[in-house]
Amino acid sequence: MTLILGRKRGMTQVFTDEGDAVGVTIVEVGPCVVTDVRTEDRNGYNAIQLGYEDVREKVITKPARGHFKAAGVTAKRFLREERLSAPADLAVGDEISADAFTEGDLVDVIGTTKGRGFAGGIKRHGFSRGNETHGCRNVRRPGAIGACAYPGRVFKGKRMPGHYGNKRHTTKNLRVVRVDTERNLMLIAGAVPGPQGGFVQVQVAKTGVKKG
Repeated sequence: MTLILGRKRGMTQVFTDEGDAVGVTIVEVGPCVVTDVRTEDRNGYNAIQLGYEDVREKVITKPARGHFKAAGVTAKRFLREERLSAPADLAVGDEISADAFTEGDLVDVIGTTKGRGFAGGIKRHGFSRGNETHGCRNVRRPGAIGACAYPGRVFKGKRMPGHYGNKRHTTKNLRVVRVDTERNLMLIAGAVPGPQGGFVQVQVAKTGVKKG
């Protein structure tokens, strides 16, 4: 398995055997249930579908209810699919928990960043502010954005005030510091996107480049 679903529970620090303090994010992962197995003969590709977090059938759609009923599993809030290069050796109903990962693994964590609403250029892009003395009125404003008579318009992609956050983001090559299989917790070095309690996906790093 290279994918597991969970929720971000907060941050803390742990000490290594050498006595170094490491800031870690606590992620409660699984148990995830295999809700479907895709095969190349039937679907054109190999994959497994994972479900996470029990939910009342009342809050899901009727097609989803039929899907879970056919699989013989409890209704789940989140469904994610992982493509495989070979036929899966798992069956519908199998559970996947934190023991799928070990200490020292490099992982990519996918989450949704905190939404910050409409933000100015300083907060959104890290611009510097202007002087507050000598009659300067351009303190937190973006300043000039045009290019005179030619081309007579603002180029697309210009860094300006606007909606900030609430986007899918992947933090790559984070190291798994500890795995608590009894409580299904993973301690991952560094910060991961999203608020406390936010839904995240943890998968084996694709590049495998060690950080630090």
